[in-house]
Amino acid sequence: MSTGPRPQGPRKKGPQKKSNVKVPSVAGGGSTTDNRRLLMIVGGAALILIAAVAAYFVFAGGSSASSDAPKMLEAAGCTVQAVKSLPSNDHSVLKPTGTSKKWNTDPPTSGPHYAVPLIWGAYTDPVNLGQIVHNLEHGGIYILYGKDVRPATVSKLRAFYDKHTLATILAPLPRLGNKIALGAWTTNSASQPDNGVARLVKCTNFDDKAFTAFFSAYQGKGPERFPMSSLLPGS
Repeated sequence: MSTGPRPQGPRKKGPQKKSNVKVPSVAGGGSTTDNRRLLMIVGGAALILIAAVAAYFVFAGGSSASSDAPKMLEAAGCTVQAVKSLPSNDHSVLKPTGTSKKWNTDPPTSGPHYAVPLIWGAYTDPVNLGQIVHNLEHGGIYILYGKDVRPATVSKLRAFYDKHTLATILAPLPRLGNKIALGAWTTNSASQPDNGVARLVKCTNFDDKAFTAFFSAYQGKGPERFPMSSLLPGS
């Protein structure tokens, strides 16, 4: 019989001392449910703010390019005209060579037009203004140049056109003299075709960056919008 020490069982633990370390609570000690509710409210408010900002840019004319384009064109020595557009879908110009007394810019940028638009492309002879307005209605832009614009500048315009062939008309308009005209007809939404702006820019020199800004800001935003990919030269 063993006389060694008997194995002892587990010792009983005495009373445990409470920790003085406090776990910080979220939102002033609210419950988890309250905290989640607060986060949902804050997140929802942030989403509403983002949507409001996006809506502002859409209804104020699109992206920052819309506000940058006039500044860049004016810096390049161009005059920038923006007037309330005339009603769309007005086919009161009854022949291709016809005009309208209602036009509110010269060359015209909105309003009455012939029922058949011009074929998209670059022209060496003057085109019918009654038709070109119809092209603007579809979201296009025209580049017109006067009889006194230097041949070297006309070559630059042609090179620019070659990079922007979709929804673009390039043509001479002799009475512009030494000026180049850019025209566009824009609306905030295709669902509001008669709530828009007619834009006309006249320049004495070609400026690639300023012209590009005009195209980026206003092309494809006409009251009767067609997919840009369908507005091909020759169509």
